[in-house]
Amino acid sequence: MSVVLHTDHMVHLPKVASFVPVPARLIKKDQESDGLYTLHLEICSQQPEHIQQFARFQFGQFNMLSIMGIGEIPISIMGWQDGLLMHTIRSVGRVSEALNNLQPGSQIGLRGPFGQGWPLTDFTGRDLIFITAGLGCAPVVAAINYAVAHKQQYRRIVILQGVKHHQDLLWQSKYDEWRDKGDCQVLLAASEENKRKYHWRLGLVTELLELAEFDPSHCSVMMCGPEIMMLAALKQLNKQQVDESEVYLSLERNFQCGLGSCGHCQLGPYFVCKDGPVFHYPQIKPWFGHTGF
Repeated sequence: MSVVLHTDHMVHLPKVASFVPVPARLIKKDQESDGLYTLHLEICSQQPEHIQQFARFQFGQFNMLSIMGIGEIPISIMGWQDGLLMHTIRSVGRVSEALNNLQPGSQIGLRGPFGQGWPLTDFTGRDLIFITAGLGCAPVVAAINYAVAHKQQYRRIVILQGVKHHQDLLWQSKYDEWRDKGDCQVLLAASEENKRKYHWRLGLVTELLELAEFDPSHCSVMMCGPEIMMLAALKQLNKQQVDESEVYLSLERNFQCGLGSCGHCQLGPYFVCKDGPVFHYPQIKPWFGHTGF
């Protein structure tokens, strides 16, 4: 089994032609937990450039998935494996529930990939710190997979993940696999449990930063999750003397077009769907964490 992943954030992907979706077929779906599935999709377009377009995603980008007559939603790209595109979806609304109820052989529409991803190629030779909470690990899991597989390009890899209860953790086997890799530190936190389990700590993911082993003067940080978590992490990183210029955030907004045309995801002068969802923190600092922007 082979995994083909592409990371060069400077690669200029083929321009998304229009708002017209490309057809894709559901080949299989894996149930990750209650109401959470990973869909494996085959691109059905007769145009080879469409397959290349979706295969050459940047870690951190997203696609728009649609079902005719029901609607369209943005979903982070989980990976590309054996010629199939992977998306992990939680049933929280009409469209996501309909997607998760599909059976193999069903057809959906795809537009993308959209936005800017993690600039992993800029982090060569540095310590990497991944901080995520809840389902926020989805936009970074492909980047973590790549970093661990190419760890000779980096120094230490630190993965911090927080959930409410330990059973909420997605891809438990992945975290075990990453923990077993040399120079890879995995720290997990459960905020609403009273009894600590093996490999787990009680509390918030931001409290794990004090336990993380990295060089503050030679690291790059990637964060994804609730903004209140990222704000708390930024304060803690500042205490630990990590320069804010080394921090990148993945933001979540109401994406409806993916092209910066509808304006629903505007943040200050930026459109999160087009200029993000991954931002260099200093770029959005004046607006991040403030209401009304």
